[in-house]
Amino acid sequence: MLPLTASQQRRDVALAAVLFVGALISATLSSVSGIYGVGEDAGMLSAVVYSFVLAVPLAFRRRFPGIVAIVVATAYFVAVTIRIPEVYAGSIAMFITIYTVGAWSTDRRRAHWVRIGIITGMFVWLLTVMFIDATQPTDEGFSRAGAFSPYVAYTFLTLLINGLFFGGAYYFGERTYAAMQQRRVLEERTAELERERELTAAQAVALERVRIARELHDVVAHHVSLMGVQAGAARTIMAQDPDAASATLAAIEGSARSALAELRHLLEALRTSPEAPDTAPTTLGLEALPGLVAEAEGAGLPTEFRIVGEPGVVPETVQVNLYRIAQEALTNARRHGGTNARADVRLRYTDDSVELEIANTGRAVRDPKPGMGHIGMRERAAASGGSVELLPRSSGGFLVRVRVPRQAAPAAGDRVEAGA
Repeated sequence: MLPLTASQQRRDVALAAVLFVGALISATLSSVSGIYGVGEDAGMLSAVVYSFVLAVPLAFRRRFPGIVAIVVATAYFVAVTIRIPEVYAGSIAMFITIYTVGAWSTDRRRAHWVRIGIITGMFVWLLTVMFIDATQPTDEGFSRAGAFSPYVAYTFLTLLINGLFFGGAYYFGERTYAAMQQRRVLEERTAELERERELTAAQAVALERVRIARELHDVVAHHVSLMGVQAGAARTIMAQDPDAASATLAAIEGSARSALAELRHLLEALRTSPEAPDTAPTTLGLEALPGLVAEAEGAGLPTEFRIVGEPGVVPETVQVNLYRIAQEALTNARRHGGTNARADVRLRYTDDSVELEIANTGRAVRDPKPGMGHIGMRERAAASGGSVELLPRSSGGFLVRVRVPRQAAPAAGDRVEAGA
């Protein structure tokens, strides 16, 4: 059974009540007019019972369409057979129930055979009555004289009207069921699209949060770590070498200014509409790696930088991602490598890819635990269409190697703001 709302159930009850009243009025007028002849009908008491049996099942026509159709058809057949003075409300009830079977039965095979059975039974009964009437000698009624007598015309008219009556009920029931199925499919698709839209929106928010977290980590962690190392060095040498301590404090000030500038750029990028053109210059690319290496050396991590191969065109977003990966790798080397750690940065160009390798000596890492920095490096490599290796070295220290295609583009939904 198809889903039935409370409103539809109330309408069915109202329909049953209206049809009951209509059947009583029709029976009364038909009895007075002598539809079957004066004194030849079954009487008003039978008409009242018939009206009740005819109308009450309509209140449940959508819940039990097949059963209601059979009950109404049987009541109509009995009423006409025993000449209960009412035919019009019964015809309406028959049409409604046959239509309802087609429109509301989920078992389409059963719906088909219930309607075919009722229609066939009615036509068999109609033809039987016509045959008896045609073979019964009588001078009453239509004239039967001629090849196409008024009686024959009336017979064909009766068959045509009944054919249109039952055929219409069958057809409109089928069309209504098909329309309801299409509407249900559209509603399901609409609900599915709404769920997908909500999921897409949630994923977009999650991706944006991940991107913001990655950018903030790269900006803050690097500069704060650098300032921490420089502040410790300044505190250590302040008493013995005030000039060196002053230079170190100046470097801390520079790191703070750089951090604020990058944070400001990131916030401006977040406030800018996605449709607006990005007019901010890209300052953090592969050409900025020597400055990053010098900054690491100034913080106490001896670092060597080499370029292998012929430099070529690399997309700006890929350059930013590679720069951030190098920045995070050098920050980790400075934090975890120890006092005697050294680092080696190699930028290698091939015909179809660019590879960045950051290796450092220092403490042995037996069981590296991936933190936010490692997650960020993996995300940046994936956003550039490449891959990254994060491996502890057997002799101590750590190795970061990232390889991306030369013409890589950032993944959809993971756009990295240049210079952020």
